[in-house]
Amino acid sequence: MAELEGKVALVTGGSRGIGAAIATRLASAGADVAVTYRESEARAAGVIAEIEAGGRRAVALRADSADASAVTGAVDRTAEELGGLDILVNNAGIFPAKPFGEFTVDEIDYALHVHARAAFVAAQRAVAHMTGGGRIVNIGTNLSEHAPFGGLTLYNLSKSALNGFTKALARELGPRDITVNLVQPGSTDTDMNPADGAHARDQERLTALGRFGRADDIAAAVAFLAGESGRSVTGAFLTVDGGTNA
Repeated sequence: MAELEGKVALVTGGSRGIGAAIATRLASAGADVAVTYRESEARAAGVIAEIEAGGRRAVALRADSADASAVTGAVDRTAEELGGLDILVNNAGIFPAKPFGEFTVDEIDYALHVHARAAFVAAQRAVAHMTGGGRIVNIGTNLSEHAPFGGLTLYNLSKSALNGFTKALARELGPRDITVNLVQPGSTDTDMNPADGAHARDQERLTALGRFGRADDIAAAVAFLAGESGRSVTGAFLTVDGGTNA
């Protein structure tokens, strides 16, 4: 039997890139999977079709992670449509990058809502459905520990909130057999940051391996933490960045 057979997972921001890779990887391990998306309905449909072709159930839910009620609604709809919730992956994200002094208050609020508040309210709602233990995996960034160039202040501020959140929530939910961990990707080949993009060579030079990672690399880390093999790992940070932070 597949390791995640009978489990239900929700991956926020699961219509493309790292999120899509996570969703399909969890499904290949046996889970039924819901994904949220903000605009990419066609891409979300493609992810759902791939999961269903593999024999698993799947659902795409439109939800802007900046809208707390949309996030909690997606959690409830996942449990309703797929029959429960065992795994939450807080993946949805944006990449605000420009000089510190140019950010508006609205831009600051939006980034904090998408990266920090959404993860908090999604987890808060998800644990109400996790009656027999569970897994929460937050997707952060290796940049929260090391900022190699400018323009990252808002991104790092909003993503770094997940570091403290992960440790505190792991402590709080441990007695309920719910693990909480943080996966920190580095430069990963996606449409948001392609390995052949304008700034790719500069990023590659920062890594120990001299190359970008693949979305599947991040998905593999999440699948480990979501499965039985990761049952004793909680409050941990797993950095998948090709040695950039080494």
